[in-house]
Amino acid sequence: MDLKITFIILMPLLGVVLCSKDPEKPNIVIMFADDLGYGDLQAYGHPTSHTPNLNNLAKNGLLFTQFYVSSPVCSPSRASLLTGRYQTRSGIWPGVFEPDVVGGLPLNETTVAEILHPRGYHTAIVGKWHLGVGKDNMYLPPNQGFDEYYGIPYSHDMCPCEICFYPNETCLNDCKDDFTSCPVFDGLNIVEQPADLVTLHEKYVNRSVHIIADNAARGQPFFLYYAFQHTHHPKYAGKQFRNSTIRGPFGDALAELDDGVGRVMKQLEDSGVLENTLVLFTSDNGPSLRWENIGGNAGLLKCGKGTTYEGGQRVPAIASWKGRITPGRTVELTSALDILPTICSIVGVPLPSVTMDGVDISSVLFNGGKSPRESFFYYPTTVRPEYGIYAVRYKQYKAHYYTQGSANSDENNHDKDCRPSTKRAAHDPPLLYDLHQDPSEQYDLSNDTNYASIIDQINQVKAKFEETMVFGDSQMANHSPYVEPCCNGPCDPFPECCKCTQSEKKDIHLRFIP
Repeated sequence: MDLKITFIILMPLLGVVLCSKDPEKPNIVIMFADDLGYGDLQAYGHPTSHTPNLNNLAKNGLLFTQFYVSSPVCSPSRASLLTGRYQTRSGIWPGVFEPDVVGGLPLNETTVAEILHPRGYHTAIVGKWHLGVGKDNMYLPPNQGFDEYYGIPYSHDMCPCEICFYPNETCLNDCKDDFTSCPVFDGLNIVEQPADLVTLHEKYVNRSVHIIADNAARGQPFFLYYAFQHTHHPKYAGKQFRNSTIRGPFGDALAELDDGVGRVMKQLEDSGVLENTLVLFTSDNGPSLRWENIGGNAGLLKCGKGTTYEGGQRVPAIASWKGRITPGRTVELTSALDILPTICSIVGVPLPSVTMDGVDISSVLFNGGKSPRESFFYYPTTVRPEYGIYAVRYKQYKAHYYTQGSANSDENNHDKDCRPSTKRAAHDPPLLYDLHQDPSEQYDLSNDTNYASIIDQINQVKAKFEETMVFGDSQMANHSPYVEPCCNGPCDPFPECCKCTQSEKKDIHLRFIP
């Protein structure tokens, strides 16, 4: 990929099953959208999106207005969500994992799943992984603390795509034809290749509700990470949702995503675990603006995916826990980095013994209180140690030390700052914006002497943070076609020969590195 974000955290109903009587073992569900922008949901002001289930979640939950992911593209933001650490520490830079990348999320990183599994949780991921496959499947979720994995290991544009909408309509955006077809994994086995995008949503939802129902019936706490392929390009939707909205292909894809949210929430209620379930829904980064009307929307925020402007990293987020979280909205500064520390606090587990960038935001969730987070650091898509941080937010102020456009914006974007032709520019003093007054980043305050002390403070915050940053070796550095997933490989002609149906359920065979 490159939140696309949405995610939900949920916990089991007290008194229904034995395990749910233990307040230290709530169920947790994270639902993470792909390329969903700050302005894409009805709850955030979009006038033609159709998202009744997300509307209901927002009505009964806490809506975040200043929630950030650690990167404007997908693999890095997913790594930080699961580890509570900036992606640069893990080597998830620069860019995102493609199917032929040899590396992945290092196995010595501690994920949310690895924290919860030893405490008796069933840990499962459904959907997009995008943190590497590697030789012998070494980086797939079953080797990262997850008991169960069903999904595609990267973005669905990273493989040939022909049909995206029912009935048999061609995809509207480009896909990569030089890799193997998108595989659907069940555990470490490929059960379908190429993935059928028209039926993918039903498969994801069915697996998700089964995980909830099965674990609730057995009285076992569970952690479900439902990582949507929606609303990344190419947009896709099945029979029920094609031409169902007035917003077009993006709206249809979003409506299908919303259906998944609703069915997960209904299963939690039907299984009797809703009232002890924490729900958090968010996105992995801002909207892709490359496809104009087929792309997403950042609302009043500047630019989108791929940039360190607000539209690239400030994303929609909703948290809900019936009877525990008071419905409303918050302006507190929070981040997906904070999910792991908050889960550790709720479950009563010590933090991993590593440098942690996330903070416990329980005070925001449960008490309507202040966030302990005062600062946030923006890294670009193509991180390079010699440049480091592009921007810093401190309290309500944001300083841009570098700015750059993105390939995920259209060359004809109305804002030239967003365009891919806009090269990296250094700023000394940094551009300065008051995000409480100017969330669109329109009015630079850097030359106003009244703000000189603010810039000095931000410079100090930046320098102090950079003293703690040790870049991990890049996991993106090495490529080989021998790690591309192939259900019946080695075979010829590669990669076209890598095809099997769901009913065949063949074991995975990677074209192993010699």
